[in-house]
Amino acid sequence: MFRVLCLIFGYAFGLIQTGYIYGKIVHKDIRQYGSGNSGTTNALRVLGKKAGLIVFLGDLLKAIVACTIVRLIADHSGLDITLIYILYTGIGVVLGHNFPFYMNFKGGKGIAATSGVIIAIGDWRIIVVCLALFIAAVAITRYVSLGSLLVVTAFIVMWLIFGQMGMLPLTGRALYESYILVAIFVLMAYIRHKANIVRLIKGTENKLGQKKE
Repeated sequence: MFRVLCLIFGYAFGLIQTGYIYGKIVHKDIRQYGSGNSGTTNALRVLGKKAGLIVFLGDLLKAIVACTIVRLIADHSGLDITLIYILYTGIGVVLGHNFPFYMNFKGGKGIAATSGVIIAIGDWRIIVVCLALFIAAVAITRYVSLGSLLVVTAFIVMWLIFGQMGMLPLTGRALYESYILVAIFVLMAYIRHKANIVRLIKGTENKLGQKKE
């Protein structure tokens, strides 16, 4: 039951659409421009660097805050699988971000929110590797989508390795449940980036700094 509550709680936080809200403030619905979503990259292309940074931080923080609240509740209640509840909350946040009901389920792609979940989990090794891969990929190729996909790929690869090596605070069924939950993050990211993957393969993907009207 608590797992379901975590999903619902996370979804509610995910509904805080930073890109959409910022666009309304400047009288521009970013879903009507560029890639048509309300995430960081589209905000950057359509509204500029300041907007991109604000949207990224907003989407990052909503995941961190939601997961941190659940961590505090779980720890205070003496629940012994806090990490599982954090993952459920994070999935809820990403679902709310990607599919907000009040925007006809047309939101972002969930990478900033997923990054917030990774930070909230608090494993510095995963955080450092994901950040390094993203920065390197974008710096070298200027493909934000590629960097984003590398982040979620590194997330699950490291999670599986650490889990099998006994380096996660989970055992037994909870450990394997965590594998499934982390795989859901990756699946959601790849599904939302399906068109980007096709363009990457064709060499027609939009690069950072390239305007998309």
